[in-house]
Amino acid sequence: MASTRRLAAILAADIVGYSRLMGVDEAGTVEALREHRGAADPIIGEHGGRIVKTTGDGVLIEFASVVGAVECALGLQRLAGERNAAVPSERRMEWRIGVHLGDVLVEGEDILGDGVNIAARLEGIAEPGGICISDDAFRQVRGKIEAEFADLGEQSLKNIARPLRVYHFGSSSVASQPITAPAALPLPDKPSLAVLPFQNMTGDLEQDYFVDGMVEEITTAIARLPWLFVIARNSAFTYKGKAVDVKQVARELGVRYVLEGSVRKAGTRVRITGQLIDTSTGAHIWADRFDGALDDIFELQDKVASGVVGAIEPKLRLAEMQRATRKPTASLDAYDLYFRALVEFRKWTIESRGEAMGLLRRALAFDASYTPAAGLFAWCCVLQIANRAISTEEAAEGVRIARLAIEAGTEDPDSLWMSGWSIFAIAGDGAAGLSAIERALELNPNSALAWTFCGWLHGYLNRPALAIEALQRAMRLSPLDPQRFAFYGALALAHLVDGRYAEAIEWADRALHEQPRATAVVEYKAAACGHLARVEDGRECVRRLRELRPWSTIASIKRGIEHIVSHEILTLYLEGLRKAGLPEE
Repeated sequence: MASTRRLAAILAADIVGYSRLMGVDEAGTVEALREHRGAADPIIGEHGGRIVKTTGDGVLIEFASVVGAVECALGLQRLAGERNAAVPSERRMEWRIGVHLGDVLVEGEDILGDGVNIAARLEGIAEPGGICISDDAFRQVRGKIEAEFADLGEQSLKNIARPLRVYHFGSSSVASQPITAPAALPLPDKPSLAVLPFQNMTGDLEQDYFVDGMVEEITTAIARLPWLFVIARNSAFTYKGKAVDVKQVARELGVRYVLEGSVRKAGTRVRITGQLIDTSTGAHIWADRFDGALDDIFELQDKVASGVVGAIEPKLRLAEMQRATRKPTASLDAYDLYFRALVEFRKWTIESRGEAMGLLRRALAFDASYTPAAGLFAWCCVLQIANRAISTEEAAEGVRIARLAIEAGTEDPDSLWMSGWSIFAIAGDGAAGLSAIERALELNPNSALAWTFCGWLHGYLNRPALAIEALQRAMRLSPLDPQRFAFYGALALAHLVDGRYAEAIEWADRALHEQPRATAVVEYKAAACGHLARVEDGRECVRRLRELRPWSTIASIKRGIEHIVSHEILTLYLEGLRKAGLPEE
């Protein structure tokens, strides 16, 4: 079988004291492990993991992202803690987990090599309930996850030739003080860029000199532009041979833009690709490729250097002009009021949203063209209507402001998706709403919230497949989003309209764990429980729903959504709520 190599994040885990547990109760232990793995599968899938193999009490999982691997490890330990809470200490199943970023040998579905061995050795030195990660993995997750890892220093691992620096998460008293990410360097007062080492993908290490020389030529040429701040080659080349995260580069070097690329070779031909990235959004501003012959690599090197500089200079200028036009309104009062409103909005209560709306009205009085305030005001209206907290006139005001924000031809993607969602939710205008959200995604295809509300809209329009696709994109873009309950709630809706009621309940539970006051999600869970004849769970959902919204009835919910959903979805939804015990009037 032919073998290939790739860079991967590897997670190795096993159960502490599994043999002892089997000796005490073999059948019970096997069943408990099966249940635990079943509960763990959604966490693994959510973070993009692929289970390579299981070995008794152990599991090996591959990830494309180190952040995904470590977040998954943390999720698995949280799950174990929850499941062990009511279990006697001598019967608990506790994971030890190791995570490493390294090169692996791929044979079919299996992965082999030092990368796998190091992950397994890291797992072996972790304490019960703990996680050990390598220095290579730590550099990729530093500053991107909420958990703090302690530096254990260099550790000698069994059958690993050289000592390895290890970081640990858990309760071990041997750990030193947590290591935190260094403060980000401030951005210069002009556009700033780092040219990273290009990847040598020729299969010929002797071509490194060509690749590195070309990057040096590009760096020198770009540095001649007086309006641009360019990081010196020596600093940029500290990233050579490492898996690079552009946002980490931006923090560590203090730049707004990153130029990266690669070199491939086929026979006597070579292809060089480059891409310019705005590190504040992750968006690709420019990408191109250059083809040539290796007969005169220095001529090709000059051609690429001049071509890249000629291409990216206008792109950088355009990006900076657009950035200037997107800057907050010159009225600092409106800007300040908007951010104060955002703070109130995120408290997620009826009262705080009322406060936010008052602040946003004041912001729009200062500057009626300030579209971020317009979009957020319209979104507040959507939520307040559902809670009977605003009048019909105020709801109409929300629609009017949303339409004005869209008609203004705004280039602000956040304003567009908020306004689009509001027009759909309040006025039932699905075509205009979807058009605005799609325009937001054209402007910023990396907007997780725009993808989220694209998913909500498709869910209500009975397009579950499109909804799930959009929401998976949202979660991939922002796995640590503080508003991730919106992802999960929309997935609950999508699975509900698709008739996948058990999965709808699972996603609703995740959403409600993050945001217990999300009343729409309580409704989704109640309807799904009703269709599955889960009587007690359905009644509890109805109790919670009426606690949050005492006037909730079949009739009131029908009035609230019949203008945005099809007859088939409305019937399915209301029938589920009836079966859950929600009263008609």
